[in-house]
Amino acid sequence: MTFRSNARRAALGLTALAMPLLAQPAAAQFFWSPPDFSTPPLTDAEAATALGLPGANAAEIKAGLVWNLRAALNVAALQCQFEPTLLSISNYNAMIAHHDAELDSAQATLLGYFQRTVGKGKPGEMASDQYGTRIYSGYSTVQAQRGFCQAAALVGRQAIFAQRGTLNEVARNGLGSIKKSLILAGEQFYGDPGRSYSLALPSFDPKCWKKGKLLPACQTAWNQKTGGQP
Repeated sequence: MTFRSNARRAALGLTALAMPLLAQPAAAQFFWSPPDFSTPPLTDAEAATALGLPGANAAEIKAGLVWNLRAALNVAALQCQFEPTLLSISNYNAMIAHHDAELDSAQATLLGYFQRTVGKGKPGEMASDQYGTRIYSGYSTVQAQRGFCQAAALVGRQAIFAQRGTLNEVARNGLGSIKKSLILAGEQFYGDPGRSYSLALPSFDPKCWKKGKLLPACQTAWNQKTGGQP
């Protein structure tokens, strides 16, 4: 079964998921002052390393860029539904529909890469499948989800307006920012107090306790640590 049929089936499923979300009123963005995720376009050498395609030729690098962008936007469509205004699902569906020919070509080219570098037939097919699984997990994030979702939404919007056959250029220019967003970066003006908070506890050294009560010296040390009053 070709990628095109699989993708269209996935796109239909995502469209169904998106319908109740699209009816919701627009919500405020979750960054007041977002981190700067901008990066320069990837060179072929940088792309071969970043995409995990050592020894890839120019055509295979283009295919890898396209396939990684598809994976990133697919993960965003699944993980970023908490913020409907990012349009992560509709961006992914539109990208699949608009660039299906280039995506089909990228899948075939990557399979050829693995059959060339790993082995023809089943070894190359298995390596290609494993690569697909690996890049999906590489774009999945929890702590940095907000930044990833915002960066993916920006690149996804660029993808749906790009001319057919130029999805690889969108990926070359945008994948760096998506990868950069996977590193946790909080709101830049107010900080990220929810994640930077740490609980200060008194010492649990037996020397600090007598009959279940914290001794004065250890109480003082704890007060100094927390800024509390004696």
